[in-house]
Amino acid sequence: MLDILSVDNMRKSDAATISAGTSGRELMMRAARGVFAGVAWKPPVAIVCGSGNNAGDGYGLALCLKEAGKECTVICVYDRFSDDGRYYFDKCREAAIPIVMWDDIASKACAATGADDGRNPLSGYNTVVDCLLGTGFKGDVRDDLKGVISAINESGAYVVSIDINSGLNGDTGCSKTCVRSDITVSVGGFKTGHFLNMAKDVMTEKVNVDIGIEPADPAYKLIEQSDIAGILGKRSNFSNKGTYGNIALIGGSTRYSGAIRLAYLANASMRSGAGVVKVALPSSIVHDVAPHILESTLFPLSDSALSGIEGGAGNGNFVAAYVPEEIDKLISNVKTVAFGMGIGTGEGAKKILDHLLVHFKGTLIVDADGLTLLSGIDRGRIKKSACNIVLTPHIKEFSRLTGSTIDEISEDPIGIAKKYAAETQTVMLLKGPSTIITDGERVYITDRGCAGMATAGSGDVLSGIAAAVCAYVDDKCLAASAAAYINGTAGELAEKKVGSVSMIASDTVAAIPEAIDPLWSYPDILDQTISQP
Repeated sequence: MLDILSVDNMRKSDAATISAGTSGRELMMRAARGVFAGVAWKPPVAIVCGSGNNAGDGYGLALCLKEAGKECTVICVYDRFSDDGRYYFDKCREAAIPIVMWDDIASKACAATGADDGRNPLSGYNTVVDCLLGTGFKGDVRDDLKGVISAINESGAYVVSIDINSGLNGDTGCSKTCVRSDITVSVGGFKTGHFLNMAKDVMTEKVNVDIGIEPADPAYKLIEQSDIAGILGKRSNFSNKGTYGNIALIGGSTRYSGAIRLAYLANASMRSGAGVVKVALPSSIVHDVAPHILESTLFPLSDSALSGIEGGAGNGNFVAAYVPEEIDKLISNVKTVAFGMGIGTGEGAKKILDHLLVHFKGTLIVDADGLTLLSGIDRGRIKKSACNIVLTPHIKEFSRLTGSTIDEISEDPIGIAKKYAAETQTVMLLKGPSTIITDGERVYITDRGCAGMATAGSGDVLSGIAAAVCAYVDDKCLAASAAAYINGTAGELAEKKVGSVSMIASDTVAAIPEAIDPLWSYPDILDQTISQP
């Protein structure tokens, strides 16, 4: 697992390293050398610098390029510097590296055509390095930098951002105006802004340069492929279907969810290693679902016709009814229940959820309509539930759960997720471009997934995978992290085959085996086997 730091943790860590005896000047040159080593340079190179330590990294990089015989020019937007930045700026002058002011080259570019929208000041450079703003930047980009950022984005050059794309919030990954990079070279440790919200859309590739800074506070963790192998463990020949868990999936109604959504759930669970999958659904839609899930067991539930605003029997809208004896029989021998997908929010569904919270002693995964129902339940009652609870909301569902606005969540998704998980003693799996998983103390992030997964049914696939993995992995926070990683990886593989526009949820299900198969290439990690019950 790789460390991911908040901006505040990075600031503390940097200060602690300097206090321990490594100068800021030394760290700046380590950063410059790391960036130099991490990029395939295409001269001539333009290094566009602001005024802080991020600019200082750029001056240090210019010295590295000069030493390697690669043509470069330093372009200063301002004539002010940090203390360490001034040191390396002066070294650039001593080394006779070309240094120009942005206003001068911008004026010349305009004069060349006699128009304000003339030739891009950065034309002629094959690589442009963005050293304008660092990870501490917040708010909106100043007007005098917006034109510089536009020029970088429109230069047609290979764009390298040092530490983070200028204009992108280092904590949230949000921005109104920011540099779009071909590669972003993080310095000292990845920050949350490298993964959350807009980050994937503005960074084609990202790498981190270790410069010897240890986290001052506990770091968040980025889940990697090798970690998933260790989480899942090795399967033993001396095992059977019961070894890997019986699970139940409860959902569906004639109006709010058809057969295919339940098939996504069931098939995703089977492909993700569940021993036995029972699909519990209103008896009225059993015949519609049956042809799609041959490897699973159907468990018909008594159903009833909705009335009033949700539609009556005349509309053919049937939902699961609450019959305690049926639910007890369903959960009597299962390790995991996934609840809520298309089940509706009527009285029957509410009572089933209440029953599970009181009587089920396994792991309960709540998604979709189940989250809407849960949002009406007191947090103290959720905390006292008999089961382990894993919640899988997207941001709008999470807003309903927490009472926080979508904007508030976007500004502090990790903090709000940690708080809710701690208060309810649940595992929170907050879906997004990168997925946040927390139990209120630990925080894991998976950055797998793609734009093609923004389609109906993708959440059902994730819930199906999570139900399976939670049945045979004891640590539910790690199990949820593994599920998110497998789901995102399968989505990426599917998108490569069918494209982001044409992709549907069943494409992700079909790619699950291909996503899981490489995990067995880590024999040194797979010493832990799942024991026979």
